[in-house]
Amino acid sequence: MSNEIEIKVPSVGESISEVFIGEWYVGENSFVVMDGNVVGLETDKATFDVPAPVNGTITRVLKRAGETAEVGEVIGFMEESEAPATASAGGATPSPSAAATSSDDRDHVMPAAERLMAENSVASGAVSGSGPGGRVLKEDVARHLAGGSPARSGGARETKSVPMSPIRQTIANRLVSAQQTAALLTTFNEIDMLAVKALRQNYKDTFEKRYGTKLGFMSFFVRAIVDALQQYPAINAQMDGNKLLYHNYCDVGVAVGGGKGLVVPVLRNAENMSFAEIELAIRDFGARAQANKIGLEELEGGTFTITNGGVYGSLLSTPIVNPPQSGVLGMHGIIERPVAVNGEVVIRPMMYVALTYDHRVVDGKEAVSFLKRIKDVIEDPARLILEV
Repeated sequence: MSNEIEIKVPSVGESISEVFIGEWYVGENSFVVMDGNVVGLETDKATFDVPAPVNGTITRVLKRAGETAEVGEVIGFMEESEAPATASAGGATPSPSAAATSSDDRDHVMPAAERLMAENSVASGAVSGSGPGGRVLKEDVARHLAGGSPARSGGARETKSVPMSPIRQTIANRLVSAQQTAALLTTFNEIDMLAVKALRQNYKDTFEKRYGTKLGFMSFFVRAIVDALQQYPAINAQMDGNKLLYHNYCDVGVAVGGGKGLVVPVLRNAENMSFAEIELAIRDFGARAQANKIGLEELEGGTFTITNGGVYGSLLSTPIVNPPQSGVLGMHGIIERPVAVNGEVVIRPMMYVALTYDHRVVDGKEAVSFLKRIKDVIEDPARLILEV
């Protein structure tokens, strides 16, 4: 059709020629506002969304979820139009006859299920829900399209085959490669977080008022890492054949949860960043990761990585090095527990920390000393200011 507008795969980096179609957020015959997200795409490094170029209706979807497409390839079409009176951004317009019941039905239809229904023109109320309170799940819609019956508690068991996305395949390959090609070893320590918690409590309001962001734990650890890396540069180095590459800068990757999984954007020259700059950068990373708007260039490089499993409730773990880096620090949950201090048992907020390192590059003494240095400066944060 001559008035159709093409939806193309945008250029996402010089080294990327092919993408994986993740999910269509808007189905055929559904209205979407300009700049509203239409489809999620994935590469082996990151995920990102394609926005609608105009206000209009999706007319055709050429590439379905799970398929691949090349950069510049047309994956769908839309027609420019004004929003129908009853339409919502990214959603289908209910017919007048269905208007009286669509609100109640939508309350019991999960978003992923609603999108799948819209893509396949499934009428509202046509699918029986098996979720809590009778909610319609995506699996219920898929079962309906396949001609099956609703799931019953204790009924037939099912197995669903889902292709791995490029980013998940890359993560899997890199983790296996790290285990097979590096001599990985993990050392542990514990940190009394009392001093940092007291410092945050005393200055949190002043800090937030001045810089517009909260004072978190991560900035203390990034600064501690930089301090320790400068004292033990082998942990900031990497193998290059039969040579070792030593960096006089600290590009610290910070693992953050994204809308499609974990991503590790990099704080460039973290040794030059203040507490406020670190906190603002991490907050920005977190917000953009949830919206799948982290750029590929922000994920590249990095000389060391820090990951905080404590935000998900982890007490202890053994993080895996991200090649070609030689070290990764794992933070964990802060748990109040009894410890011995000056011959007395007291309750302190304690955190286990873990350093996984490549033993080909880093000696055990260096690794233990590195982790001990982090413990020392976190337990006495004045050292970060005085550099002692």
